[in-house]
Amino acid sequence: MTSDRPVNPRLNEDLRFDVEPGGPPRYNSTTDKPVQYLKVADTEGQVIGYVWANDEDDAAGWVTRKAGGPPAFNEGVLWATWLHEAKERGIPPTAALAEMVRDSSAGGIGHVVPGFSAEAPTPATVAALADQD
Repeated sequence: MTSDRPVNPRLNEDLRFDVEPGGPPRYNSTTDKPVQYLKVADTEGQVIGYVWANDEDDAAGWVTRKAGGPPAFNEGVLWATWLHEAKERGIPPTAALAEMVRDSSAGGIGHVVPGFSAEAPTPATVAALADQD
């Protein structure tokens, strides 16, 4: 059975997606330079991920620990949001990490593991750590 009804021309149009400049300020999501990073644990002490930063490239990011599963991913969104808010306030990436160390215990979203601060050659190294951890 065929239909002789015409096809709506809007259904045959090519869609155009034009990238618009602007949006909220964000740290760069990658760098090939060394990064400082912190280990983050949930309220029960289980490591949920790592937050890293590099001032030279104005870069910072959050890496979820794979073994943490969905709860780690969900809590990680809050840590990534913390980074976004720090950038909006004009704070350099490593200063944002220092702020996290100082203020994380008050947020109810876990905490930076006390006394843990390290450096890695690149963010990819931190991501690999989160995968094997």
